[in-house]
Amino acid sequence: PPIVVNDVVVVGNSAEQGYLQTRQEMVPGDIMGYSARTGEFLWKFHVVPRPGEFGHETWENDAWEWTGDVSSWAPMAADPELGLVYIPTNTVTIDYYGGFHPGDNLYSTSIVALNAATGERAWHFQLVHHDIWNYDTSAAPILMNVTVDGEDIPGVFQATKQSFVYALNRETGEPIWPIEERPVPQSRVPGEQTSPTQPFPTRPAAFEPLGRTEDHLIDYTPEIYQRALEVARNNNLFVPMFNPPTHVGDPAGPAIVCPSGSGGVNITGAPVADPVAGVIFISSQSNCGALLVAPGVESPLDGPEQTGVTHSDWSSAQGQGGGAGRWNEAGRIDGLSIWKGPVGRISAIDLNTGEYRWVIPSGDAPQDEQDLIRNHPLLRGVAGVPVNQGRSGQAAMVATATLLLASGQTSDGTPTLFAIDKATGERVGEVELPGMTRYGMSSWVHEGQQYVIIQLADGLAAMGVPQN
Repeated sequence: PPIVVNDVVVVGNSAEQGYLQTRQEMVPGDIMGYSARTGEFLWKFHVVPRPGEFGHETWENDAWEWTGDVSSWAPMAADPELGLVYIPTNTVTIDYYGGFHPGDNLYSTSIVALNAATGERAWHFQLVHHDIWNYDTSAAPILMNVTVDGEDIPGVFQATKQSFVYALNRETGEPIWPIEERPVPQSRVPGEQTSPTQPFPTRPAAFEPLGRTEDHLIDYTPEIYQRALEVARNNNLFVPMFNPPTHVGDPAGPAIVCPSGSGGVNITGAPVADPVAGVIFISSQSNCGALLVAPGVESPLDGPEQTGVTHSDWSSAQGQGGGAGRWNEAGRIDGLSIWKGPVGRISAIDLNTGEYRWVIPSGDAPQDEQDLIRNHPLLRGVAGVPVNQGRSGQAAMVATATLLLASGQTSDGTPTLFAIDKATGERVGEVELPGMTRYGMSSWVHEGQQYVIIQLADGLAAMGVPQN
C-alpha cells in the first residue's frame, strides 16, 4: 500500500510473483513519489539501477534492461522527522533461478531508505545476495528507538523469512550489532552463479532453526537423542542454511531448505512492537520446503499469459519430486518428530540488548499431536517434555500497554484470540473468533475504551479490550 510522508505520497508496486514465472523478462517494481497536495508526479526510484546509478554493476549480462520484479509488495515504513521512507523489497525474476542475471542484484531482497522529498537513496542494506530462495522481505520494517550500551539509537528492525532480525540505525543504515558475511553452499544447477557469502546477524540470535543440524535434534534423554541422531544420519536429513535449489536429474533430489520461502516471518502475520520497552514480538514457523528447478520451457505454468518471451533455462519444477513430504516423514521415530519444536512460536526480543525475553508456542497443537507426545513409549516417565508444539503459520498480533493479542487455534481447531502477558509470555485469557484470521489487526481507544479490529479470511471482527 502507499504511504504518506510529510507532503509526499510514496507508491510501490508489485509484479507477478516470481515462483509462477517461466520467462526472463519482467517489469521492475519502481518506487514513485507524488505530491499529496496536487497529485503531481515528483520522482521515481529505479529498484533495478540503470547505467551510472549506484548498484548498476551488480547486474551482469545487461540483465537490468529486461528483467525485474524487486517490488515493495510488503508495507513500507517512514520517519517523517528524518524525511526517510523505508522500502522492503522482494526477489528478482525468477524466484529459484538467477543464471540469466549474474551478480548480487541490488536492490532485490533489501531494505532501502529513500529521501521522501526527492526519491534519492539515503542508504540500503541487502539482506540476501542474488536471492534464489524466495526470501523476499515480507513484513514492514519496525521503527523504534532503543538504548544499546548506554547509547540512544534510532533503530529500524527488519524481521525476515530466513528468521533473522536485521537491526540497523535508521538514519545511517549502519548495523547496531555486527552482521557477518559467511560462506554458504554453492549451486550445482548449470548456469547458476550463487553468491559465495550471505549476511548473518550476530544479534539477536535467529528465532527459528537455520538449516537442520545436530543441535536441533530432540534430546529429552541421551537415548532419545541417539535415536534421533541415527535417524537423521541414516536418512541424510541434515541440511545447511541457504541450501540452493537443485535441478531435475540431480541424484541428490530436491534441495531441502530450512526455513522455506513461507517463513520464518511472512506477510500473513507481521511482527509488532512495544516502543516504550523496546521489545519486538515475532510470530514465526519452523517450516522446511523442497526446491527443485526444471527447464522453463517444460513448466506447466508456461503459456501466452507469461509476461516475458524468452524461456528461462530453469524455473520452478512446481511440485515435482515431493521432497519436503518425504523429508518430514523420514524425520520421525514411531510418529515422533526428531526435531525440537515449537513448529510455530511467538518470540519476545528486547532490542536494547538483543536478548530473548521469552518464547512460547503459537496457539495449541492439534489434540492428536499432543496425545502422540504425551503417550509415546520413548517419553514414558520423562519429565519436562512439552506436549504443545504450537501450530504452523504466522499469527496476526497487536500489542497494547500490557497485553499481546495474538490469533491462533485451540487444540480442537477453534479460531481463537489469545491474550498474552507481554512481560512473561503467560497466556492470561482467550476468546473464540468467528473465523480464521488473515494478515493483521489494529487497535484504538475511543472515550476511554480500547478496541481491536481483526481481519478475517472473509470479513472483520471488532471487540473491546477489558479495562482491567
